[in-house]
Amino acid sequence: MPDPDRSKLAATWHAGEREMQHRAGVDDTLAGLDVRIFRNNLGAMQQAFYARLSYAVIGSVDTNGAPWATMIEGDPGFLAAHGAFALDVTVERDASDPVDQGLEQGDAIGMIGIDLATRRRLRLNGHIGRRSSGVFRLAIEQSYGNCPKYIQARAAAFVSTADDLSAVIAEELPALDEHARAMIASSDTFFVASYVDREGDERQVDVSHRGGLPGFMRVEPDGVLTVPEFPGNTFYNTLGNFLLNPRAGLWCADFRTGDVLQMTGDVRFGSHGDATFVLAEQYWQFVPRRIVRRRKALRQRWMLFEDGWSPDSLDMGTWEAI
Repeated sequence: MPDPDRSKLAATWHAGEREMQHRAGVDDTLAGLDVRIFRNNLGAMQQAFYARLSYAVIGSVDTNGAPWATMIEGDPGFLAAHGAFALDVTVERDASDPVDQGLEQGDAIGMIGIDLATRRRLRLNGHIGRRSSGVFRLAIEQSYGNCPKYIQARAAAFVSTADDLSAVIAEELPALDEHARAMIASSDTFFVASYVDREGDERQVDVSHRGGLPGFMRVEPDGVLTVPEFPGNTFYNTLGNFLLNPRAGLWCADFRTGDVLQMTGDVRFGSHGDATFVLAEQYWQFVPRRIVRRRKALRQRWMLFEDGWSPDSLDMGTWEAI
């Protein structure tokens, strides 16, 4: 068992997170909380949680500095703790996935282990300490749990094998076409990758969940996405990253077909056009710079439970005209 003092991360909120917390008026409340909740290890319960998962979401940064997000899949056990301070990830490389470019030894990545069925999630970030054929080891630098808000509950089932993914083709789109716009409009679940380069050129990559009723991420006529920020844990990890480095990678999927849409682009704060969410705290816009569609890229399919809508998503409602 690691020394309790050693298991707590010395790093504090970075400047972007602190500024967003200050703007929200919660900086005094959160002062010092980071060293109590952020850890650089997985306890026994967290290790068992990851061992049960058949999917997780990771974020990486390509050689051009663009963040991307993707979902990785495997039989339970494909995410296995290597002691308390590392996680072995057994997944074949996929050249069709833009995330793959940022998965070399030494690269910084973010991960969110999420079980949609139970709405439980646990975030990690760190660096790839070692990789070999079909396996990489994530050296954990930060781990912490998130609340279940805005997660729609779904059950997953495998419909194909890893070998079937060799036929997946990455289709690069010059702009959001009708199919891509329809995917976004019908999606209630997104994942967002972002990153900052901290003091000493230490890169920190984060990946976070965003959920709501279908269409909560709105596509404007010019292809820009408008994103409402709903009340959350007030850590402002993602928005704090945006403040220092306004770039994002977005991922969404059609959980019924396995089609995946991945985008990377620029972020700007503040605009929500001619409609609003009554309870949204703020808004940001995403300007896609690269768009990749991968049909049937997922090995599993997800079925929404009969009562699967998050109560928090239902409370937030939908866009209302101003």
